[in-house]
Amino acid sequence: MTENELAAILVDLFLKIHRRLGPGLLESVYEKVICYELTKLDIPFKCQQGIKVIYEGVEMDLGFRADLIVDNKVIVEIKSIEAIAPVHQKVVLTYLKLSGLKLGLLVNFNVELIKNGIQRIVNNL
Repeated sequence: MTENELAAILVDLFLKIHRRLGPGLLESVYEKVICYELTKLDIPFKCQQGIKVIYEGVEMDLGFRADLIVDNKVIVEIKSIEAIAPVHQKVVLTYLKLSGLKLGLLVNFNVELIKNGIQRIVNNL
């Protein structure tokens, strides 16, 4: 499955989850439900996956953790906040560059319409 095919599935899941749970819950709730839905679809994922920085052959632990990495192709960063700030986009782009992945989805569940809370962030896609 390509990055874009996975993104389409994920966006559908975000819509389904937002319709059922509504806005404003803790991020951890949305994360667990997304993981549950991915498991039902038999799509592999890693939850709270560490992102390493390797500089001059030295691994540096900076404590970076992606909320979800889906099928080793798409990073999902989950928020439930008043508004997405530029720093949140920068975090996803940092994770993409450090991991070598090409597509990230930044999703804010604390919005009236979930389509307004989803941002695609690309790294050479």
